[in-house]
Amino acid sequence: MKLTEQQWREKLTPEEYRVCREKGTERPFTGELLSVNDKGEYLCKCCGNLLFLSDHKFDAGCGWPSFYEEAKEGNVGYHEDLSHGMQRIEIVCNHCDAHLGHVFPDGPAPTGKRYCLNSISLSFKPEDS
Repeated sequence: MKLTEQQWREKLTPEEYRVCREKGTERPFTGELLSVNDKGEYLCKCCGNLLFLSDHKFDAGCGWPSFYEEAKEGNVGYHEDLSHGMQRIEIVCNHCDAHLGHVFPDGPAPTGKRYCLNSISLSFKPEDS
């Protein structure tokens, strides 16, 4: 999905643009999807790509929605992130390159991964819709 920066600015709110297109981070414990425990799918806010499932969500206590596994292999991309004096792995939507958050090696079984996401980069689709 290729849009110009102007098209992204028109499609997204200023805060969505800052996080999704400029690799920003929402403040911890402020995201509206942090406490959602309903069954459903988590989609990319920018393009609707399926990213995560509620069955893989867990409370990591970090202030951002966390998952231990992506919904479908290949829908999430990985990039080295050396910003802010840290070494991390950034996760992006593989369809539109939206910044989602980061993945860490301290999650629960069975994967041992913690996908730490910005709520604002996601849309939630309840299972019964």
